Amino acid sequence: MGHLDHATFGWLTPLLSYVMACIGAALALRCTLRALAASGSSRRNWLLTAASALGTGIWTMHFVAMLGFSVKGSALRYNVPLTVLSLIVAMAVVGGGVFAVGYGQGRGRALALGGLTTGLGVASMHYIGMSAVRVKGSIAYDPMLVGLSVVIAVVAATAALWAALNIHTPVAMGFASLVMGAAVSSMHYTGMAAVSVTPDPFAGSPAGATAMQFIFPLAVGLGSYLFLTSAFVALSPTAQEHAASASAQRLPEGAAP
Repeated sequence: MGHLDHATFGWLTPLLSYVMACIGAALALRCTLRALAASGSSRRNWLLTAASALGTGIWTMHFVAMLGFSVKGSALRYNVPLTVLSLIVAMAVVGGGVFAVGYGQGRGRALALGGLTTGLGVASMHYIGMSAVRVKGSIAYDPMLVGLSVVIAVVAATAALWAALNIHTPVAMGFASLVMGAAVSSMHYTGMAAVSVTPDPFAGSPAGATAMQFIFPLAVGLGSYLFLTSAFVALSPTAQEHAASASAQRLPEGAAP
């Protein structure tokens, strides 16, 4: 078995990946809360933003963490189409879960369906992303740990969506984002603990892009998207602020509010 190192750069990549997961979770929770207070196209747009934020945050968390992954005696390469597919799947399937909660009729059923769909989206993103990894040898997985990582993903997603439905104060939402970030990171490292590599000294160098050629620039770009979207959401007026503004405009000129 090849020796695997999940923290080549020490605590830098695990910590940075956790921060990205927390930012994505916080933004998704905030947008979902805005969506539930809106209607029509406004609700749809907020849910789309929530799905893109959560999918982007989870994907960025995974691949920032992968920047610290190495296999002794082998270079690491990434299949570009599969890596891009993992991002598309993350946004699409996570989006399905977020919309299930945003438009679900029965809260309990919507939460269960949304949590299951979102969790499976997180797990699918992880393992499609891992299928893009190329090493000088073969990669295998421990089925028990794979199953555990999927369970963690579903539980974490359900807890996050429950928080979006039930938590409204900024402090509580911030705490929920930290918990969600920890859960997503736990899912990732549980899935990575399932990985084993059997080196093949006679195999040629793996084909594909290096992490610095492809993963790092894409992760930086998506991370920038999260920060810019966070600023947009923070500056956007809430439904209550919209209502107050409309009420003020309807007052007769010179009348006291």
